[in-house]
This record gives sequence, C-alpha cells and structure tokens, in this order.
Amino acid sequence: MAAAKGDYEPAGELKIGQVGIANLRVRTLDVERLATEMRDRVARAPKLFARAAVVVDFGGLARTPDLATARTLLDGLREAGVLPVALAYGTSENDALAQQLGLPLLAKFRAQYEPAAGTPSAPAPAAKPAAREITAEAAPAKAAITANAPARAQHPGGEPGLVQLTPVRSGQQLYAENRDLSVLGTVGAGAEVIADGSIHVYGALRGRALAGAQGNEKARIFCREFHAELVAVAGHYKVLEDIPMELRGKPVQIWLDNEELRIAAFD
Repeated sequence: MAAAKGDYEPAGELKIGQVGIANLRVRTLDVERLATEMRDRVARAPKLFARAAVVVDFGGLARTPDLATARTLLDGLREAGVLPVALAYGTSENDALAQQLGLPLLAKFRAQYEPAAGTPSAPAPAAKPAAREITAEAAPAKAAITANAPARAQHPGGEPGLVQLTPVRSGQQLYAENRDLSVLGTVGAGAEVIADGSIHVYGALRGRALAGAQGNEKARIFCREFHAELVAVAGHYKVLEDIPMELRGKPVQIWLDNEELRIAAFD
C-alpha cells in the first residue's frame, strides 16, 4: 500500500559514519606482485583481511594506469581475497578512471595507514599503512564514540585527552581525534581503538589499536595485557601472528624507531 499523503518516513535511513576500510597505496604498478602481496596478507591474518574493503590509491604513481590495467588489478585483488570498493581521490585522470570502473572516489576516511616511501600519503589523503603496508586498515571519517559516553581529561600538552571509563566491546570503535586515548578497562576482540595521539589501555588489549592515526610518528601504544589482533603507529603495523609468543599476555609498549614498529615488555 502506498504511504499516506504527508507521510515522509523514508524506506531506508542513510547515515555517514566512520568505517574500517583499508587503503592500498600502489607504489609499483606490478599487478601480479600486488596480488601476491595481498594474498599473503590475507593468508597471514584472514580474520583481519579476508573480504576486507579496500580503497585503491594510485597517488604514488607518476601516471594513472589505463582502464585495462586497472581492471586487471582489481580482479587480481578480488582473487587474492579482498574487495576493492573505491579509488582514492587524485587527479582528474583518476576521477575519469573511477567513473569508467564504476567505483566511487573516497577522500580521507580515517587515518593514515600507509606511508609511501619517502613521502607521506593520505588516501587522497587517506591511509598510511604499515610496517608492511596496510593502509588498512583502515581509515577515517568522523569519530564514532562508543555508546558509553567517555569522559575528557587533560593530557600533558594541555589538549583534552579522551578517557573511556567502560570496556570497548566487540564491534565498537572509539576514535580520539587530535588527542590521546586512555581506556580504563579492556578492548575486546573485534573492537577498534584509534587515536591521533598515543593510546593507553589499562586492561587487556584484544582488538585493534591504531595510534598516530594522522601520521604522528612519536605516538605510542601502552597496554597491561597484550593480545591485540593488530597494532599500528602512524600506519606501520603488526598483526598478532607477527608478535613473539613471549610478549603475549604481558604489559607492552609499542613505538616507531626509524620507521620500524617496535614492541617491548615493560614492568
């Protein structure tokens, strides 16, 4: 039955929010190599990368690839186990290519997960991936604060830090924009905490923690009990499979040293 006149209730509610999307910044246009690298990532951490949404960023190339090459790359990525969903903003040629591929363009959607060699990148402005490249990860938009409204605190720089008083549960995402983040409880498996500054977790860290989201290489991650699925600082990342067994379940700190992600136990 047709809606009554004057009834403007939409059939579908559209909202724009923060989503977890990986950004693949193409540095060398070698389709076979790119697909192989992605296949390896999926094999190493299938819970994180299998069927992950990926934005393809051609901003690191001298020239935008032609339509046939781009299609071959997208097909290769799909066969590797991920789902290309958009191109990152770039030149007018990149815009035209996106239209030919039938894909949207995405600008900065979360954080920078993929540092390009020598030049910081943002998925047009987007991602700065990681100690291998993930741009994955991940990446934003505006902060989706968890359902439990967190309190604010002051961190040393005088900027307000974000304090989460309750656990961050599976499926929740917490983003501290332009500040540090402190979680007084645990970060559950499948949860994600992101900060443009450092991250402090006073309980167990089981989900994902992404510090220095806008490229701050001095940011650090601290936690009392390390079981993280993925950790990243300024785009450099490691997954749990990369972490020595002796560090699991221990208090650790994570930082960048000459663009290499370091993880060490502390008392």
